Amino acid sequence: MIFLAIGLAMDAFSVSVTRGLTLKLGVKHALIIALSFAGFQIFMPVLGWLSGIQLQYLVSTFAPWIAFLLLLGVGIKMIYEALSANENVSNQFSYKELLILSIATSIDAFAVGVTFAFLNVAILLPILLIGLITFILSLIGIYIGKNIGHLFENKMEIVGGVILIIIGFKILLENILL
Repeated sequence: MIFLAIGLAMDAFSVSVTRGLTLKLGVKHALIIALSFAGFQIFMPVLGWLSGIQLQYLVSTFAPWIAFLLLLGVGIKMIYEALSANENVSNQFSYKELLILSIATSIDAFAVGVTFAFLNVAILLPILLIGLITFILSLIGIYIGKNIGHLFENKMEIVGGVILIIIGFKILLENILL
């Protein structure tokens, strides 16, 4: 279960690194990001578990595409803002962007919740582990990004956007090829 939680948290960790690289975050915003990612990693398996078998086909078919499109959109937006004349646009914390990223990084957790329902797994311990590990890894990711971002200055926004797009493609390819 711990390895599953770590696997589910890796997308949130990667996105946290990019947010740490590209945003000027204080402790408050770092905690908000980590709590948002962890909260969605808790909520989505519960939603999947409650939905059960009826949605298994839809989840396995459309969830990777939804995650891909969300990450692609945010990634393209980050790259565009980095290349535009207004340098301050992308340095602002955005709840809307955080919501999109939280959903995109937790869609696979919904599918895991459906699997838990199919296997009759009790949901409480797994979601607590998933949430805790996601929270910790997200904070670590933000810290890493924040502490190495100054080495690269404005190029990090482009790198962050490219990373989000790559994560989107990774999610899509993993689920299409399986």
